[in-house]
Amino acid sequence: MRQIGLQLLLLLFSSIYLYSIPPIDIAENYYFVSPTFENESDLLKRANELYIQGKYEQAIDAYTNLVETNQTPSAQLFKKLALSHAAQLQAEKSTQYIEESLLTTFNANILMDSGFDSIRNTPSFVALEEKYTPNFTVWSFMYLYVALIGFYVAIILHFKKKIDPVAKTLISGFIFIHSFFILHICLNITNYQYEFPHSYLMSTAFSFSYGPLLYFYFKRITQQYTLKKKDLLHLLPTVALLVYLLPIYILSGDGKLTLMLDRVTGGLNPGDATYMSLIVVLKFASLVIYGYLIHKLYQNAKLHKDLSTVNKRWQRNIFFIHAAYIATYGLYGVLISNHIASGFFYHLPIATMSLMVLFLGFSASVQPSVFSGLYSFENHLFFKYEKSGLTKSLSQELRENLKHLFDDEKIYKQNDISLESLAEKLNTTRHNASQVINEQFGMNFHELVNRYRIEEAKYILEQDIKKSLNIIDVAYEVGFNNKVTFNKAFKKDTQLTPSQFQRSRLQLM
Repeated sequence: MRQIGLQLLLLLFSSIYLYSIPPIDIAENYYFVSPTFENESDLLKRANELYIQGKYEQAIDAYTNLVETNQTPSAQLFKKLALSHAAQLQAEKSTQYIEESLLTTFNANILMDSGFDSIRNTPSFVALEEKYTPNFTVWSFMYLYVALIGFYVAIILHFKKKIDPVAKTLISGFIFIHSFFILHICLNITNYQYEFPHSYLMSTAFSFSYGPLLYFYFKRITQQYTLKKKDLLHLLPTVALLVYLLPIYILSGDGKLTLMLDRVTGGLNPGDATYMSLIVVLKFASLVIYGYLIHKLYQNAKLHKDLSTVNKRWQRNIFFIHAAYIATYGLYGVLISNHIASGFFYHLPIATMSLMVLFLGFSASVQPSVFSGLYSFENHLFFKYEKSGLTKSLSQELRENLKHLFDDEKIYKQNDISLESLAEKLNTTRHNASQVINEQFGMNFHELVNRYRIEEAKYILEQDIKKSLNIIDVAYEVGFNNKVTFNKAFKKDTQLTPSQFQRSRLQLM
């Protein structure tokens, strides 16, 4: 009995001691458990439970432990750390882990999570949003507008039948690559490059094409130059650059996105290539060289008597806008080569390029004939004769024979004269006769006949001092079939009716 009493007394004291020890919070100290006994998914589950319970400090420790023990932490793990720090109002730490999450698996929607509302207006979070989320500004809206206009103008010009085919191909290509570059810039500054990773460097391959396209366009419209196979050598820099960039262009969208994000972590522009400074320098050199060649063509064109004043003024504007682009691009190149960021100087060359596109678009809608230069319809040099077999010597011979028929034989007085009958008298084809009239006299067949008839009518009216002749008699005399047609043609040439012309001449006597 005595032994049993001692055992009961010992059990009583043991119970009192055990109840005096504070209970252990297993959940609070779970992260001290060795990973040997728990797998990663269990640890993550318990860390999430801490976050849900609002125990953010413990959750941060738990998530940090998981990041440190995981060789490739997931974007979701970084997001949980960012949310935990946001709950603690630690904006700098939170945005740091948000960016880590974006760099691991890019998804800009992470920034829309309501868990970041508590730090959404902080400078660090605002800066992160501007860096990664799509957004439009005045500049980007303008660039998108100009790019769309440029594509439209390039298409319209390409299908204009009244513009020299070679000239319109060159100038529409020039407008297209400008518009393509401007659209590329729009994607870059709005952060849509992350949404469309295949836009990475999409316009860089054309960097050395601006100068050659404009140079050969000017050469075409000022010298009637015919492109030769050797001229393809001017495309070698573009081909070389394309070959250099080809390994990047054939990458998958994820591969290109990784390249852009790697540049972001290095503090660089995500839309630029690794050797962008070298490309900028080479592009500037190309622009300067071709700018000089274009300047020589422009200076010679100013002296060309066959170019209209409108054409010369239009070419001057194109040249000076291009020269302004070269100058602003050079300044931009100096800044970017020295890693100096300047919003104004970044936009200046693009704004100049936009001005070029808008000016060309305006010209295409108001006076499309200027795009042809010497081939302009204002000078009536029709493109249908470009591949004609008519030689210069034969053309000159036909011109002299035609002048003899009109000046000496006065065949224009025949009221039934036609292009076919004229060609027969010239002993040539109808096509050759039309070409000679268009190229040698700057007008078509009917305009030439009417010109001679009206000159003859003016001479007759000036000689008829006593006004003894009827107007209809004069019309018949010079080859017109009726008075209405005669009056209309006469007024178009002199701005006066035959009667008014006769009275004005009599008053001068």
